[in-house]
Amino acid sequence: MLFNTLDFAVFLPVVFGIYWLLSGRLYWQNLCIVISSLVFYGWWDWRFLFLLIFSTLVDYLVGIKLNSKADDAVRKYWLWLSIGVNLGLLGFFKYQHFFVDNFVTAFRLFGFTLDVRALQYVLPVGISFYTFQTMSYSIDVYRRKLLPAENFFSFLAYVSFFPQLVAGPIERATHLLPQFEKERTFSYSLAAQGMRQILWGLFKKMVIADNCAALADPIFAEYMQLPGSTLLLGAFFFAIQIYGDFSGYSDIAIGTARLFGFELMQNFAFPYFSRDVAEFWRRWHISLTSWFKDYVYIPLGGSRVNRAHIIRNVLVVFLLSGFWHGPNWQYIAWGGWHALLFVPLIWNGNHRQYMAPVASGKWMPSLRETMQVLSTFLLVCIGWVFFRSVTLSNAFDYLRIIASPSLLEFPKLEKEAAAYTQIILIVLFFAVEWWGREGQFALARLQTWPGTFRRWAVYLLLVSLIGLFMKSEDVPFIYFQF
Repeated sequence: MLFNTLDFAVFLPVVFGIYWLLSGRLYWQNLCIVISSLVFYGWWDWRFLFLLIFSTLVDYLVGIKLNSKADDAVRKYWLWLSIGVNLGLLGFFKYQHFFVDNFVTAFRLFGFTLDVRALQYVLPVGISFYTFQTMSYSIDVYRRKLLPAENFFSFLAYVSFFPQLVAGPIERATHLLPQFEKERTFSYSLAAQGMRQILWGLFKKMVIADNCAALADPIFAEYMQLPGSTLLLGAFFFAIQIYGDFSGYSDIAIGTARLFGFELMQNFAFPYFSRDVAEFWRRWHISLTSWFKDYVYIPLGGSRVNRAHIIRNVLVVFLLSGFWHGPNWQYIAWGGWHALLFVPLIWNGNHRQYMAPVASGKWMPSLRETMQVLSTFLLVCIGWVFFRSVTLSNAFDYLRIIASPSLLEFPKLEKEAAAYTQIILIVLFFAVEWWGREGQFALARLQTWPGTFRRWAVYLLLVSLIGLFMKSEDVPFIYFQF
């Protein structure tokens, strides 16, 4: 079920009403969450519900075993069982084609032809997210940072919680699971803030991302016939598309969770206002970045080892992050590109110099900050070319054309009026993001605005823009494919 559909517009208020009618009865509220989450997930393909429940059951039982055993060798066995099952499911459903195809290609280089074919199946939606979520639970129980869940339905509700099930944020059990184990009472202020965040997320998705996609897709499809200036514009539109699409999903997820009395972690913190790539990664897909930091980077030694090993650790994390996105070399190249940008910063000890928001407490950034933000955004856009391209060679060709003299030509666009209109909307979008950049999301500051009229004027404007610019067909979120 998509957030930006009529189905969800009916589903959400029905579940909301039933859930709060059960207020004061924790078991039944959690059961309501479980049933509604399974309906939400099964809306795509009910068969994959068995996979979700199996993964949940394995880690629930592993958690109990980890807590009951004192022998470290036995505990490690149960931990590796959890990791093996989760990575095994992920590897089979998501990466089988990649490994089989590259295995066949490698043998072909030596003159051997193998008739090995991967199985054909549909990728389960959200498998990369919920396997990482349940796997982190087992690791935290093993580290004794968390006691195992006492109630299976509470644990299943934590894993399957429909707002963040299919595209995050990837929640830690230490943060979200305790919220399922305590009484929840309705909070009007929390629900109102949730509705603001849902509205802003829908605006990001339906007005910004979907319309940028309509401009970027034809450019990437016909890039060989277009000048570098148009390709640069295409990379810009895709950069805005993926940010609006993914952060829009996160906003809707976090806002929806607030309607039910839950607080999810912030997943985006205005990343395109970053002054270097290190700051960008502290602000982009925060739940995944922090997951790799806590469960890969730090166990490898983190920053406590010599510089050579620090660089190795950074490369491992970024390459794994690229591979997590999909079984394609262009995603790995995207991760490698960001690693190359990150290594000089960590080598010189400059990777933590920008922790506060840019121009904090000020209306406008300095000239130096402006140039830093623009140059970082340009470097990130280069990486997005690898991410968006169909093949690695396509990405290099795309960048080669951008670097050619045709970059100085006037852009050629099929839909010029739509492009200019979209640029105006993007300027408006970033103006609001800049205004709210020190909050959890752009419209959070509206809560402190005096006067009801001004707040409702903003709401009506956003609803009108959504109604005016939304696509007639349902457009899936980009990260559903991951």
